[in-house]
Amino acid sequence: MLKEKVVDKETLSQVIAQLARSVNADLEGKDPVFLCVLKGASYFFTHLTLQLTAPIVVDFIQVSSYGASTSSSGTVALVKDLTVDISGKDVYIVEDIVDTGLTLTDVIALVWARHPRSVKVVGLLSKPSRRQVNVQVDFIGLEIPDRFVVGFGLDFAERFRNLPEIWEYVPETEA
Repeated sequence: MLKEKVVDKETLSQVIAQLARSVNADLEGKDPVFLCVLKGASYFFTHLTLQLTAPIVVDFIQVSSYGASTSSSGTVALVKDLTVDISGKDVYIVEDIVDTGLTLTDVIALVWARHPRSVKVVGLLSKPSRRQVNVQVDFIGLEIPDRFVVGFGLDFAERFRNLPEIWEYVPETEA
């Protein structure tokens, strides 16, 4: 059940525009590859990259750690690997939400194993209170409290991704 709107459309638009300005300033002299962490970051990734002014390469990686639960399993499975060569490139990992940090830590390790020149992380949302590992996030849109959220790409059991805002979700059994 959708409980409460956490981030509205206008705020999302403003936050992403600010992130795009910050990332654009960082792109000077770089050979950037932007990696979208599927499926959750797809909406954010599209809105962000459309506002970037430098020529970029895009690719996608998909990992899974939630399944049909509202908490991370702690085990990350690689579902879809990269298709472009990132060796010697400046990689920007675009993530929807940084929660425990476990999934992102595994993604970063996988990317570094491909020998890029640099790796930076762009996250739309962060829940620092849930962090289990120290993970570097170079650009962060918003910090949110420890609530399970859906919408704007974020899901519960593959549902609610298409909501234009971000909402707190509470399973019917907990409502």
